[in-house]
Amino acid sequence: MIRVVFNQKGGVGKTTIVCNLAAIAASKGLRTLVIDLDTQGNATQYLCGAAEQPPDRTIGDFFESTLSFSLSPPPFVTYASNTPFENLDVVAADPRLDELAVKLESKQKIYKFRDALRKLRGYDAVFVDTPPALNFYSRSALIAAERVLIPFDCDEFARQALYTLIDNIHEIRADHNEDLQIEGIVVNQFQSRSKLPTRLVEELKAEGQPLLPQTLGTSVRVKESHESHRPLVFLDRGHRVTQEYLALYEALEGRRRR
Repeated sequence: MIRVVFNQKGGVGKTTIVCNLAAIAASKGLRTLVIDLDTQGNATQYLCGAAEQPPDRTIGDFFESTLSFSLSPPPFVTYASNTPFENLDVVAADPRLDELAVKLESKQKIYKFRDALRKLRGYDAVFVDTPPALNFYSRSALIAAERVLIPFDCDEFARQALYTLIDNIHEIRADHNEDLQIEGIVVNQFQSRSKLPTRLVEELKAEGQPLLPQTLGTSVRVKESHESHRPLVFLDRGHRVTQEYLALYEALEGRRRR
């Protein structure tokens, strides 16, 4: 299963969702890989910040390798690095991604990521963190993925951007990846006692948007998780937000098995 978490709007919690869902999968014994396509590298820092050695190879090394023809390119798994957590690996971000994008676009390498992941062996689940833009890397991820999960924070600007985002995903599905499915919209940083978030959620439901019933709340514990470089399931399994992530994970897996 290749799952992409994507929204063109920044600050909606993509990285936190990717890393925490991946950590839950790993905690259940699944060999899990996180791929960090964002030059900011927040997913890499979240999972590897406490590691003694930085990753030897990065996603930038992979994309750079695609610019030169090779009869026997190294398998994608060679770009993965261990994290401090059992069953959880990462393909680290790279600040060179921005400068590489121009060359990759000009040489029409948009399918290389998909081709590499189709040959990937040894993992039960793959989670892809994307940049907050519909650029070469997020399009590559959507072309490679089976499912896309859309984080949504309850804001009117985010709502307007959501419609464009869904149209873009449908276009990529039609043009490049007929197997891509919108897994759902997950409401993040939800404050159930505030009127605006509740109203926006109800209006989106009335429009028939694919909102997931499981929401993710706010808590300082999430920030502490970032600071300690420990996903919530490893930091505080009994916490309310951790339980919300566990419920979301189980719901997504239940939908996938149907």
